[in-house]
Amino acid sequence: MNIPWSADGLWWLALLVQLLAIPGTLLPLLPGLIWLPVGGLVWIAAVGWQQAWLEFAVALVLFGLGLVSDLLALGLASMRLKASRWSAAGAGVGLVLGVFGLLPALPFGGPLLGALFGPWLGALVVETWVTKKPPRNLGWLEALRQGSVVGLAVVAGLLVSRLAQLFLALLGIAAFIGLSFR
Repeated sequence: MNIPWSADGLWWLALLVQLLAIPGTLLPLLPGLIWLPVGGLVWIAAVGWQQAWLEFAVALVLFGLGLVSDLLALGLASMRLKASRWSAAGAGVGLVLGVFGLLPALPFGGPLLGALFGPWLGALVVETWVTKKPPRNLGWLEALRQGSVVGLAVVAGLLVSRLAQLFLALLGIAAFIGLSFR
């Protein structure tokens, strides 16, 4: 059975797809800004490339800016504190464990609390372990202090990146609405 889609129906579908970017910007494990260009592709399918190229281009640029905000937020926080390259990996593992409630310290927190404390705990453990070993050979207390500071910086970077991506998602949705009625 072939259901005919009108351009209006596909506009609403494209908008709905782009609205999926909002939850993804708040929870890092969900796809976020990638939904902006996907919605743009739906709109291209409805009205053609000549009519919808600008909406798609804006969505791609905003998606790229979101990727840059992730790299900058985590990179600058880690670089400023001279963190090891493994702290971001530890934060990533902690994020997955925290969001899915697999951290024993967070059985009551839920995904949002896990998304905050998981990366901190992961970066803390990894950074403490790395700074305890040569060449840095810090004592346990100093390594634990360095690990907790790096963990906080990683979480702060994640929060800044999430806010930037939420802003970019809202901007992308507003731009799609405004540009599609030109």
